[in-house]
Amino acid sequence: MVRDFAEWLSSQGWVVRTDEDVVDIVAEKDCHLLYVEVKAATVAPDLDVDTAIGQLVRRMPSEADQSVSFALVVRDEPRSVDAAVRAPQRILDLLGMALYAVDEDGGVRQLFGRA
Repeated sequence: MVRDFAEWLSSQGWVVRTDEDVVDIVAEKDCHLLYVEVKAATVAPDLDVDTAIGQLVRRMPSEADQSVSFALVVRDEPRSVDAAVRAPQRILDLLGMALYAVDEDGGVRQLFGRA
């Protein structure tokens, strides 16, 4: 899924790095940074989504910075998508966090927000 989402970002004009220690993907476009955490399908999607949001929150700058945004990517299957969209959208919006889903063929769809 990391590769699929990274390829999709690249096709959208982002310069992508996947060998980062802090998150799964760091992308840059027009002086804008995007930090991405990817969670594949697991037996505990609610916990994985909560963990991923926490990981992204830890990467947030201490002061407001409009040039940085965040994205959570989940497997496009019902349990993972349901877990992701149950996160309070108001809070995700305040955090500048977008949600995406990647299907088994590598297709990407946006669930909430914008990168």
